Amino acid sequence: MLTKKQLELLEFIHRRVQRDGVPPSFDEMKDALDLRSKSGIHRLITALEERGFIRRLAHRARAIEIVKMPESVGQGFVPKVIEGDRPDRPANAVPLDGGAVDLPLMGRIAAGVPIEAISEKAHDVSVPASMLSAKGHHYALEVKGDSMIDAGINDGDVVVIRETNTAENGDIVVALVEGHEATLKRFRRKGATIALEAANPAYETRLFRDDQVKVQGRLVGLIRTY
Repeated sequence: MLTKKQLELLEFIHRRVQRDGVPPSFDEMKDALDLRSKSGIHRLITALEERGFIRRLAHRARAIEIVKMPESVGQGFVPKVIEGDRPDRPANAVPLDGGAVDLPLMGRIAAGVPIEAISEKAHDVSVPASMLSAKGHHYALEVKGDSMIDAGINDGDVVVIRETNTAENGDIVVALVEGHEATLKRFRRKGATIALEAANPAYETRLFRDDQVKVQGRLVGLIRTY
């Protein structure tokens, strides 16, 4: 249920509360997770609260209460979408008869401001074999947001992604930003700078150093339900 960064933060808070009796400061959390700003910590804290793992107590500084710990603690948690760690299957083998293939629907991907990377498989979705490459693993993601509407990708669509860590300029990719946020954008590289472009004039192109972005897959198909 948690991304790697969410779990790291929850465990860090738990250890500090156990040791000191009080949770760490936001600056200590930022340093512990090696994040560049406290805004990332605020997003992680909000996500943990929404998922019921912590509770923030009003009118008290640094008042964070651990409500529960996930069962995955101590079991080598790895987020499935980001690392491709899913139950073994025959590489989404394309059927010889050209029929359909069941792909894991791995949750939501942001087509807008990046959201936390999704790690939980919701269910399988059946897609036409013609969408898939003969080689490589594929998975599906539900789109959240409207930043790619001019590329024909709407909020609620399901995109089919082929796992890869490389991309050509102009490809629409799943990009992992600064290790803990995932988004669907058009990829552009110029020297050591990577641009993640929206397909909606209401959204600005975001620029990153090449070490801040990792390509996790490339768009190969789209499914829309009316």
